[in-house]
Amino acid sequence: MFLLIISLVVVLPLIELYVIVQVGHQVGLLTTVASLVAISAVGTSLVKREGVRVYKDFSEAIQRGEEPSTQIVHGVCVLAAGVFLLAPGFISDVLAITLLLPPTRVLATKLVRRRSRSKITVIRATHTGPIVETRGTLASSFDVIDVDPLEGENK
Repeated sequence: MFLLIISLVVVLPLIELYVIVQVGHQVGLLTTVASLVAISAVGTSLVKREGVRVYKDFSEAIQRGEEPSTQIVHGVCVLAAGVFLLAPGFISDVLAITLLLPPTRVLATKLVRRRSRSKITVIRATHTGPIVETRGTLASSFDVIDVDPLEGENK
């Protein structure tokens, strides 16, 4: 994890700077700066559009009483895309636009679900007490158990 953070903070900006300089040598300074600004502007509008769409999907899932896990992963992808667009550079812009594509977000959702399945702990309330299932999965049905508590003795 430490190496990942170091690479993101130190190595990635150096690579971005190298790519910007190489593109600048090939197409010129003004064209390079204009393309960086244009990509950022288009990307920002895409982040806004996709962010609104993810928020609407999230709200609809909540209103239907469903678990919004897919929408949360999509929201994190859109948020990461916005962060990548803040960083100047072509590589971060490509990563951002890739994260904004719906097929990429579906793939990210599958990966997150696969990794998190083994870490889920489900606690089910029953009349005999809670049942704890480690490394379980959430049930697809939303069972509702209506319980009338018994009143104790008044003292």
